[in-house]
Amino acid sequence: MFPKLTAAQVLPADGYAGTLLGRALYPGVFPGPCVVAIREDGVSNISGTVPTVAHLLCAPNPLAVMRKALKNCVHLGKLDDLLANSTPDTHDPLKPYLLTPIDLQAVKATGATFINGLLQRVADAHGGQATVRLMEDAAGVALDKIRPNTPEAERLRTALLEKGLWNPVLEVGFGPDIQVFTKAQPLSAVGTGAEIGIHPASQSTFAEPEVVLLISPEGKIQGATLGVDMSLRDVEARSALLLGRAKDLNATCAVGPFIRLFDQSFSLPNVQGMKLTYSIEGKDGEVFSDSGSMEQIGRSLISLVRQLVNEHHGYPDGVALFTGCMFKPPVTRGSGGEAFTHKVGDRVIIKSPPLGSLVNRVNTTDRVRPWNFGIADLMGNLANRQLLG
Repeated sequence: MFPKLTAAQVLPADGYAGTLLGRALYPGVFPGPCVVAIREDGVSNISGTVPTVAHLLCAPNPLAVMRKALKNCVHLGKLDDLLANSTPDTHDPLKPYLLTPIDLQAVKATGATFINGLLQRVADAHGGQATVRLMEDAAGVALDKIRPNTPEAERLRTALLEKGLWNPVLEVGFGPDIQVFTKAQPLSAVGTGAEIGIHPASQSTFAEPEVVLLISPEGKIQGATLGVDMSLRDVEARSALLLGRAKDLNATCAVGPFIRLFDQSFSLPNVQGMKLTYSIEGKDGEVFSDSGSMEQIGRSLISLVRQLVNEHHGYPDGVALFTGCMFKPPVTRGSGGEAFTHKVGDRVIIKSPPLGSLVNRVNTTDRVRPWNFGIADLMGNLANRQLLG
């Protein structure tokens, strides 16, 4: 049974002090997804002014658009009520419930941006931690002391190339170019309270907790939220060419609970110093937890965005960018010391004081709620509701 979600669990540490943007399913005479503002007086539908989140985040001044939209809004109810209706066990389709706060944005992700994740990927793909130690011995330096795209990184590259130990993971971790991949399709992500998927064939799946940036077509960071990148680590370790298969499946991308827009209470420096915690609570009674900081990231957030949005590639509907995972997965699970993987029924909770909590439960990718509402469906729905003008 999924525990009842409440506003006290999900909201940022400072409650409603920030500018919180979300999406909800409006179940009226003409039901459909709507853009909502989350405030102390409740959840307000602002779709009469901004039909999609992408419309708002692509605006030059999202805060001004929000203020205008709140003059023409429809009250949907209390946040507690929508949260209570947003889990699989409590869901009533005739009442409003929360969705992921992103819609038409491209959903992209960067990899190997944190040294912990980088070294773990090297170990996964190349025979364990012994390979990492061999690289450090050959280079004469601890890999966690190297900053990307620096003279020290170039010396490391030269030393390991001479020993035949340089590899593609190190290239994106320490070289000039970041790894960027498509995590999910627009409208396919799920939100807080939803089930997230594991493929039954994977024996090593980890829900990677990440900070997600919301970026305008001009490359301006408009705000941030939390994300879960479900990753089939054993599939990806078999071949880099299997990355898409390991990353993009039913409900393997969760984003939420809300987008916190940049305003006087919250800005990019807050994101750069943000603390994250995650916990995994298994039906078997096992609990795993860890904490970390965005200060551990190897590259600046601005540099990630500039490599993504530039004169060589544009995103007219904006981008939701996963910035990388700072955590290693747990090593073992169970009394027998089996390698860690998620099990059906696991509850995954990601928390950050400025952004709140993203809470999900694990099921298999063939049993989660299927993705069956795409861009054509959204455009038709908005047109029928006379929200496109």
